[in-house]
Amino acid sequence: MLDLLKFLLRQIVDDPEAIEIKQSTDETGTQIFMVTVAPEDMGKVIGKGGKIISAIRELVKVKAIKSNQRVKVTLTEPTQTDSPSPQLSTESPEETS
Repeated sequence: MLDLLKFLLRQIVDDPEAIEIKQSTDETGTQIFMVTVAPEDMGKVIGKGGKIISAIRELVKVKAIKSNQRVKVTLTEPTQTDSPSPQLSTESPEETS
């Protein structure tokens, strides 16, 4: 299933080298695939109304059912390490009289 997921994602994104897939298994035996792609490819993977990611999930699910397994595919936000996160000010604005 991991190979199928990688293949599908590589066909969609512009930067296939940025694809990261972390695999884990929960207590019920369900395989969880956490997918991260480049920020500029997020829209392509999600698709209009979430149709692309839904189709990817369905295809992986079909293969899992044939193998008598359970899977879950989640798309995670890419982390931005090159730009600092904006700081929110907790100070109240000074009043002028």
